Amino acid sequence: MTEHTDVVVIGGGYAGVMAANRLTRRDDVTVTLINPRRAFVERIRLHQLVGGSDDAVVDYREVLAADVRLVIETVTRIDAAGRSVTLASGDTVGYDYLVYAVGSGSADPRVPGAAEFAYPITSLEEAQRLQVVLDTAPATAAVTVVGAGPSGIETAAELAELGRTVTLVCGGVLGPYLHPRGRRSVATRLTRLGVTVLDGPGTTVTAVTRDAVRLADGRELPSQVTLWTAGFGVPDLAARSGLSTDAVGRLLTDETLTSVDDMRIVAAGDSAAPSDLPLRMSCQSAVQSGPQAAETVLSRIAGEQPATLSVGFAGQCISLGRRAGVFQFSRRNDTAVRLYLGGRPGAKLKELVCRSTVWQLAHEARKPGSWDVWGKDRRRQRLLRTQRGEAPDTAERAA
Repeated sequence: MTEHTDVVVIGGGYAGVMAANRLTRRDDVTVTLINPRRAFVERIRLHQLVGGSDDAVVDYREVLAADVRLVIETVTRIDAAGRSVTLASGDTVGYDYLVYAVGSGSADPRVPGAAEFAYPITSLEEAQRLQVVLDTAPATAAVTVVGAGPSGIETAAELAELGRTVTLVCGGVLGPYLHPRGRRSVATRLTRLGVTVLDGPGTTVTAVTRDAVRLADGRELPSQVTLWTAGFGVPDLAARSGLSTDAVGRLLTDETLTSVDDMRIVAAGDSAAPSDLPLRMSCQSAVQSGPQAAETVLSRIAGEQPATLSVGFAGQCISLGRRAGVFQFSRRNDTAVRLYLGGRPGAKLKELVCRSTVWQLAHEARKPGSWDVWGKDRRRQRLLRTQRGEAPDTAERAA
């Protein structure tokens, strides 16, 4: 009689779904995906949900392999010694291997008044709540978006295109990831949409009140609706369960994505910190690390040595309303280059990326093991060698 291996995946986001689908490659592996929601959330479309152009959800039947058991629950604790997880209901689920893919969410703003008066939008529920607030706010209400990363830029543009009066408070540089050429393109589009962009020294937010935002340079901005998009945090499940984490709370792993505490626990996505050198929080890294976490588990089941992490980046795409966007190209090591695609072509490429991400999940569900487009980041290898006190090899010096 064939012995089955039980694998539990915590988290049904990009990394978790990719991992769960990949694990179905073996018929003797039983996969259980535990997630608090009944639908897959397209986090890269949450700004569209806020603006009313998309609901940002996809039925799991479209992206999850039929052999994966979906449990709608929240994990409250991991018992590594007992190889089980405790659910909010009080039930427990046992496992032989565990994939930790809990993702990320809103970071604690630690700014007076921000938690009480500002609206984060990193989860489906937060975006839905904000949509209701905006629907009931006067059309002339002053809207302030705090944070000028992709989420802040996209949400500001989305609302401005709808005719809202929007101020984007950068707290520093507009689009820190962007090359100066791409940044100028974004700034030009935001100006055309009527967004007031406040960047540079003194634009750090020091306090949020019910109807205003205060900046470090002393300015006070009237704000009837304040959105907080500055920074991401991760759930504290690993830390609460006694597992080793980095300063942010991501699970510490080696380069095979295996927990430094337990070889039967692997991590993927935003909640993983391989070699304490975490990847940029993004669906781009999640759809790559998810399958690799699954491959680590499959290798251990087969009695083989798992491969080390291999992730490559293409850039960052930002929508600027429904009619424009910017795709900032990068080197595989996630460093932006001069090349970017803007305007309407940029918007079309952004939409293609959003659709293709769901397509990748669905394709992996139908044909597990087929999605294998990874590029080596040589810069990461150099950082690892430096961390270990080793000299770089010839190929790495030339990269």
